[in-house]
Amino acid sequence: MLKDFDKFMSQLKETNQTLDFFCDFDKISENVEDIKLSLCMLNSLIGASDLRKSVETIWNRDKNAFSVMDILIAVRTRDKKKILDSVGNCVPLESMFISVDSVMTFLTDTGLGAVLQNQQVKNLVDYVFGIETGLDTNARKNRSGHVMENTVANIFTNAGIPFRQEVYSREWSAITEVLGDDEKRFDFVVETPSKIYLIEVNFYSGGGSKLNEVARSYSDIAPKINSVEGFEFVWITDGIGWKSAKNKLQEAYGIIPSVYNLTSIQEFIELVRN
Repeated sequence: MLKDFDKFMSQLKETNQTLDFFCDFDKISENVEDIKLSLCMLNSLIGASDLRKSVETIWNRDKNAFSVMDILIAVRTRDKKKILDSVGNCVPLESMFISVDSVMTFLTDTGLGAVLQNQQVKNLVDYVFGIETGLDTNARKNRSGHVMENTVANIFTNAGIPFRQEVYSREWSAITEVLGDDEKRFDFVVETPSKIYLIEVNFYSGGGSKLNEVARSYSDIAPKINSVEGFEFVWITDGIGWKSAKNKLQEAYGIIPSVYNLTSIQEFIELVRN
């Protein structure tokens, strides 16, 4: 077991990020498309010699065009940001878009007006595409939680292994009985004629207390699930973050019979096929 665990640790990967992890260009394009007409109207502010007159022209045609201006300073409307106004009052950022005067204050105080007049930006649609790309990096943390699931799903699919995702333990009364009030949602379920595998997957590129908690939790539920005839708990985990929690992982490795990483997962696939 010790030798096997050392091999397991030596196989841990530094990252599981593929190139499509970094930017979700479909979502970025959709966000830009949603406000494209307003941005095209605001394009008339670029190079304007009389900025106020250009603002008034747009305002008289469609004042709603200014409601998208928060994205021009990399802020989303849904975030409902607040600012201090000139007299020290805390006001919603969106209150800057309710009149020509407030729009002019926004353009002047943010410095955006000068950027537009000096034509440092050539096209607001392209400019916002760049902003959306930058803001999308904030979503990487959310995406990272799904990368491992997608990776394992692709491995199963390519191997021809049927599976279901996000399945609750309440589906099986025997599992519900052994887990008690601890209802569990499993990342994957693989069913064979002889056994049902309840699978959890995760990847940790960095350390932290969560790793110990996860190892402790799975060490607790695995024996309970494995005590039910026809069921087995499987843990597929990877990432060099485990090097900082090696002792706890080794303890779990000794308790849970079926622990795999992205390298040894092929052993699980062969097991299921047979």
